[in-house]
Amino acid sequence: MATIDFPDHLIALERSAWAEIQRGELTVETARAVHEAVVAFAAESGLARLDVEMGLKKAVRHPDPELAA
Repeated sequence: MATIDFPDHLIALERSAWAEIQRGELTVETARAVHEAVVAFAAESGLARLDVEMGLKKAVRHPDPELAA
């Protein structure tokens, strides 16, 4: 899978969801906001929704240390 250039707002939404998941407090509203943003980004970019979702989770949960430096 190629690296996807995610917009800042999508990264921020996934970071919020991941923080809620880690605290055991994920809300339906947060999950829905991430899902809807992923679907919209996938449609706009012509990418498969699953590829966008998996890439976003990887970017937030397992960032490349070389890119973060």
